[in-house]
Amino acid sequence: MDARFDYYSTATGGKVMKHLLSAAKAVAGSGLPTATAHLVELRASQINGCGFCVDMHSKDAAHAGETSLRLNLVAAWREATVFTDAERAALELAEQGTRLADGAGVSDEVWANAAKHYDEEQLAGLVSLIALINTWNRMNVITRQPAGSYEPGQFG
Repeated sequence: MDARFDYYSTATGGKVMKHLLSAAKAVAGSGLPTATAHLVELRASQINGCGFCVDMHSKDAAHAGETSLRLNLVAAWREATVFTDAERAALELAEQGTRLADGAGVSDEVWANAAKHYDEEQLAGLVSLIALINTWNRMNVITRQPAGSYEPGQFG
């Protein structure tokens, strides 16, 4: 599969990318655990069918020390025993925040559960991360970015 075009090499794409990367840096400084961020990025990317992002975030997570067992079970996190309660809360928030068109949005119960495990800075990071990964998923799916060739750290 070939990409439809190189969105990121256009002037507009470059400007948008600059702002998205700046937002990603803010998320990284929110105190949200790195492992949780990787799991959230991977799960949203799976839901959205973004092969490029599944490839990228599974490789980045593995490179950061995440186990293959946990990475393989992200899609079935509800039945898996390898995730903490805090990670489960983040994954559930990510799923509801990604599947907005499927339901009534994010339930008060899911929000309250996430708020039990994360402080306000971390919640701001988590919400922003969910929004960002959904943005990148959509950009990559629309432009048909191919999966499989990503190398950890490739984008700095």
